[in-house]
Amino acid sequence: MAEDILANIEITPREVQALLEHGDKFLFVDVREKWEYDTSRIEGTTLVPLREIPQNLPCFEEVGEIVLLCHRGMRSLDAAVWLRSHGVKRARSMAGGIDRWAVEVDQTVPRY
Repeated sequence: MAEDILANIEITPREVQALLEHGDKFLFVDVREKWEYDTSRIEGTTLVPLREIPQNLPCFEEVGEIVLLCHRGMRSLDAAVWLRSHGVKRARSMAGGIDRWAVEVDQTVPRY
């Protein structure tokens, strides 16, 4: 039977917050554009714009768990699906993106 690459592909902002609070090791990747990252960001994220994901595939293959985020969760979901389809099994998208994070987890993060 074929593996479902979409299984558990999303993680909520509160679940990400719990990972951070527990000190779990994962790569936290922001796939938005630089201007968006400069406008609003979550501490500890690494900027890799969506268009640069393919050229960085070797780096992602070497990492354990990856959580991707964008503005509202669509670009990061696309990135997670692409990475999983290329063998990066532990890539997940933060549902609702930085906008949901700003509402549910950290209200000091600017919304745009």
